[in-house]
Amino acid sequence: MSAPTLTAPAPAEPMNHRRTLEALSGLLLALFVAMLSSTVVSTALPKIIGALNGSQTQYTWVVTATLLAATATTPIWGKLADLFSKKLLIQVSIIIYVVGSMVAGLSQSAGQLIAARTVQGIGVGGLQALVQVAIAAMIPPRERGRYNGYLGGVMALATVGGPLLGGLIVDSSWLGWRWCFYIGVPFAVAALILLQITLNLPVFRRGNVKIDYLGSALIAAGVSLLLIWVSFVDSSFAWLSWQTAVMVVGSLILLGLALLVESRAAEPTVPLPILRERNTALAILASLAVGMAMFGGAVFLGQYFQIGRGYSPTEAGLLTIPLMAGVLLASIIAGRMVSASGRIKPYIITGAVVLVAGFGMLSVVDHATALWYLGIGMFLIGVGVGMTMQNLVLAVQNSVALKDIGAASSTVAFFRSLGGTIGVSVLGAVLAHRVTAQITHDLAASGVPASGSASGGGTLNLDGLPAPIVHIIRAAYGDATGHIFLISAVIAVVGVVAAVALRPVMLRTSLDLPDEVTAAALAADAVDGAPAFDQVSSARTEKDRQA
Repeated sequence: MSAPTLTAPAPAEPMNHRRTLEALSGLLLALFVAMLSSTVVSTALPKIIGALNGSQTQYTWVVTATLLAATATTPIWGKLADLFSKKLLIQVSIIIYVVGSMVAGLSQSAGQLIAARTVQGIGVGGLQALVQVAIAAMIPPRERGRYNGYLGGVMALATVGGPLLGGLIVDSSWLGWRWCFYIGVPFAVAALILLQITLNLPVFRRGNVKIDYLGSALIAAGVSLLLIWVSFVDSSFAWLSWQTAVMVVGSLILLGLALLVESRAAEPTVPLPILRERNTALAILASLAVGMAMFGGAVFLGQYFQIGRGYSPTEAGLLTIPLMAGVLLASIIAGRMVSASGRIKPYIITGAVVLVAGFGMLSVVDHATALWYLGIGMFLIGVGVGMTMQNLVLAVQNSVALKDIGAASSTVAFFRSLGGTIGVSVLGAVLAHRVTAQITHDLAASGVPASGSASGGGTLNLDGLPAPIVHIIRAAYGDATGHIFLISAVIAVVGVVAAVALRPVMLRTSLDLPDEVTAAALAADAVDGAPAFDQVSSARTEKDRQA
């Protein structure tokens, strides 16, 4: 049951192109800040963990902590966006991000860095959900495709510029790795100012608001416990052990309780009726698979180029440019074509297939693979991501009313981030296990006893090791990374299946989905010509004009 509305704004009208671009300026800068938090450390992380004498497990958790915090808080931010001022919530998210960034830059150990990245992730969770929500509140689904090019440009700038910036920072003696976290603060402050000036969205004032604190806590606890188990199983304890039983059973119980709470809550964090709609459920499943494949595979590229191939952080950033070029080109071109045709399913399917092909190419890489081959594989992955990520969100937003846009958008972001978190944790654990086994085998074959530094849980600082051992470690990391991409390709196949099963839809041209035509609109999804959404929107506009 929804809380009663005390006051509400007039029916939302689509803004003209100029006003939309002005409002987008602050939102896109906020999105850039959120993405920069992960990309700027992607190539710098091997040196950061080496400087802090961290392990492979801690390397994974510096990434996982941010993703986990973002995942756990994303649905909460989305629900709050349906209840309170979206603009204020975005600004609060930016402030939390700034605090986490400053603390991360001051970290003295890998453990402190992981804790600071968790705080940073809470702010990132808000930004990645709320920016999408704000854009959906301004631009109708049919027109949103043309603006996906701007989103793609920001993604490409953050994902290309971030690694390059991170590499330059750690390679510069007068800056140091701590500036990888400080560098985002000026952009965050600029985003705050721009949002205050340009973003003006209607605020729904609702009485008797009920925040689903219990459901949110249960979801966060259940997901966190499961991911902690994934990270430490087979290294700290066996698959068949009491620790495994406690963590897995405990996680299932917590998530089961969360499902029960969500089904009875007045204002559920993850509304179950939204999940029961076919296209929404399939889009979420595809987002989960894409998130697992993309985050889980791409996050280890920086480590592959530096530890597996011996390149500097700056060089590693330059080598990932094909990936980002694919994201930029595909998001711009596919976005324009989606807006022109009003159809979205063909582009999602194509992107999902290309994503599988890209990961399939990279599944055979080792420490000596030609760079041109790696470039083609990364470009295909970028194209797949550019064609699927934003369009899956758009498919969900197209099927829900404006009052539920926050919960729907954040639900997609939640499962995509959850997929990424699971992907990083699982693939990181697989990588650590394979690297440990390979290094131990090669050291024994060379007559050198395996030490703690040679294990997957040992230090990633190679500077003080003898050249023969460094060669063995580099070869182990380079050869093991191909297996990570193979697993990512298999996971991405799930996204292809979900995309094929999507019901064909025509994107509506109205901001909102009138309650009285929801059934008619859904029934017209697969019909050629003007969809019910557009017909009713036109009729409603004419009726309002006559009134």
